[in-house]
Amino acid sequence: MFEFDQYLGFLAFLTILTIGFWLMIFLLTFVVPYWLVGNLREMLKERREAKRAQLDK
Repeated sequence: MFEFDQYLGFLAFLTILTIGFWLMIFLLTFVVPYWLVGNLREMLKERREAKRAQLDK
């Protein structure tokens, strides 16, 4: 069916595919939401500080 070098290539392909799949799952479930929440917090904090500075004038 497969020669040995084809078998190794197929295993390398499956390994890379699996690593890519789990990396995308990790990025979409942890990294992207963490980045978005941190960005929203920072934006709200800057708005709050700008409003306070305007009220203090």
